[in-house]
Amino acid sequence: MIRRRMLAAVGLAMATLLPLTACGGGEDEAEGGPVELTVAVWSLASTPEFQTLFDAFHKANPDITIKPVDILAADYPTKVTTMLAGGDSTDVITMKTLADYVRFAGRGQLADVTDLATKPESAKLAGLDQYKQDGDKYYALPYRQDHWVLYYNKKMFDTAKLPYPENLTWDQYVEAAKKLTTGTGDKKVYGAYQHTWRSVVQAISAAQNGGDQLGGDYKFFAEQYRTALALQEAGATQDFGTAVTQKTGYASMFESQKTAMLPMGTWFIAKLLSEKKKGTTDVDWGIAPMPQRTGASGVTTFGAPTAFAVNKKAKHAAAAKKFVEFAASIEGAKAIAGIGVVPALKTDEVLQQYFALQGMPTDELSKKAFSPDKINPEMPVSDKTAKVDTVLNEEHQLIMTKQKSIDDAIKEMETRVKNEIG
Repeated sequence: MIRRRMLAAVGLAMATLLPLTACGGGEDEAEGGPVELTVAVWSLASTPEFQTLFDAFHKANPDITIKPVDILAADYPTKVTTMLAGGDSTDVITMKTLADYVRFAGRGQLADVTDLATKPESAKLAGLDQYKQDGDKYYALPYRQDHWVLYYNKKMFDTAKLPYPENLTWDQYVEAAKKLTTGTGDKKVYGAYQHTWRSVVQAISAAQNGGDQLGGDYKFFAEQYRTALALQEAGATQDFGTAVTQKTGYASMFESQKTAMLPMGTWFIAKLLSEKKKGTTDVDWGIAPMPQRTGASGVTTFGAPTAFAVNKKAKHAAAAKKFVEFAASIEGAKAIAGIGVVPALKTDEVLQQYFALQGMPTDELSKKAFSPDKINPEMPVSDKTAKVDTVLNEEHQLIMTKQKSIDDAIKEMETRVKNEIG
């Protein structure tokens, strides 16, 4: 109840700041002159990619000034839903998740940008296909694409006299984690840290087994859960219950050198580079491809794109479209690559720039991890996604805390998705 009141207060305050339109968007821009473009983002102060893009765009287009509409990350989906439903004229809306995108596009709240998406240069955008709607329409363009890799502590591998984790199977990952685990109590260092998110087990399982997380048949989860529990039972990763209770942060575990390996998304690279530069961590790190199924060919992982969309009722539609195109272009890619953010456009030039960043590991293994053979979606999107996610997450927690067996929990997932969601 308190949270609802707080959200209502935030919504009222934001409503006084945001330009509204009662009669549909598309103010006539034919008159020319300076334009103030509004862009909805989250947590501006702690998400530097936004201001970096804004500055680069303004430099290339001096007549367009960008005014951020800054929203708390936790409130972002709810706030944007309310804004669009109320006819708000904020020009550009950042698509935080694919689920949000599908919902907004399905309601006809986003402008068609198919002409931008079908340009030859857009074909190189990672994650573009995930924004295809209505058969062949696009209502957003991705500007960044993160995927999961395996971070590792080089010094710990060297001390244990183990080769760096190249081409690991999941069984080999577990064995390496056991060998890398040292100490006890407060001085214990884990061979691996498996964060509490269900994606750590379920999304990678779906990606590497071709499983459908919305399909209602979840037997393909079983092997990955056996891997996760084997790590836990060997004491080679922090116990799931302890991690939840203590609200363990994956970044602090790796940066404080409490773990030798960490499966995590490429978004963590920018933070590592920043912390190393500030001197708050001295971890000697590298990245490797995610471990693979035994007998698998190539490197398969999972990830998710982030995109910009033009509000259907944008006040400055032409300028908004220009910004969306810029963010997905080589200029936009270079801008965010310069601060360690992974762009959707990964040309040789962009990759060279990325690996030239101060503190970025430049070994071939790290470069291989950065360009996997296949990146599957973290979670398929449909009108069922949110409800299925809730079911899968609840059963995930019961497995990891050993309140249910793997087989029983998977059967319950299948039953609940069939009966509760259909």
